Amino acid sequence: MFSAGQHRELVTIGIDAVSVEGLLALPPDPAGMVLFAHGSGSSRHSPRNNFVASELRKAGLGTLLMDLLSEDEDHDTAMHFDIPLLGRRLAATADWLAEYPATRTLPLGLFGASTGAAAALALAAARPDGVAAVVARGGRPDLAGPAALAAVRAPTLLLVGALDTEVIALNQQAQAHLNCVRHLEIIPGASHLFEEPGRLEIVAHHALDWFERYLA
Repeated sequence: MFSAGQHRELVTIGIDAVSVEGLLALPPDPAGMVLFAHGSGSSRHSPRNNFVASELRKAGLGTLLMDLLSEDEDHDTAMHFDIPLLGRRLAATADWLAEYPATRTLPLGLFGASTGAAAALALAAARPDGVAAVVARGGRPDLAGPAALAAVRAPTLLLVGALDTEVIALNQQAQAHLNCVRHLEIIPGASHLFEEPGRLEIVAHHALDWFERYLA
């Protein structure tokens, strides 16, 4: 998962009277930075997000997979859907990256899964000059709300499995509110978690293409 020469570091950020952790990984001379916002029931240990992150690093992008909830908070299902809280913590993580010597000059992309997609878009809406691109995988961008979606300026890619019909409809609704460069890509033969053979590789391919196109 990690190549020789990569810098790896466990990151701890204090916010809202709790500490949240993430894993920072940087290839030599990274061309950009991608911050991962996990969804409900997931964490920085998510095998799906870690696979995508490893593919991005192979192409020269740094990654930070961040837990936006503490261990105690993670047991509260309602907190997984508290988009203002998740967005605030994602913003604190972006602030940390903006101050960290190895990442402060790098353009920032966001990769959100499930409810993390809404948090990513909320941050992109709040910081139009601070976020260069957004990718959502099996996301709930609709939870960001129409006003936030309309304020997003970062090019946004929505990736949804063709078998995930309910989430397709929610992404189509969200796409209609976006005024930025946007695209909804429906992955054939994929369910919500993209567990079918080869489907996650397609997600990683589309995400990398989007970030390479808009992050620089």
